[in-house]
Amino acid sequence: MDAQKMAVEAVVSLTGCDRKAVSDCIMKLYLSGIHDAKRLTFRALQMVSDR
Repeated sequence: MDAQKMAVEAVVSLTGCDRKAVSDCIMKLYLSGIHDAKRLTFRALQMVSDR
């Protein structure tokens, strides 16, 4: 859970995206098996930049 919170805060502060959208994105990544905060942040940034 802490990894998710850190990743959400990092992505929101770096991109300015909606917190709910970022949180949903990171939850999907977390449920798919990614539990490391750095990897969650990196993957979420990739997903957000693709939009």
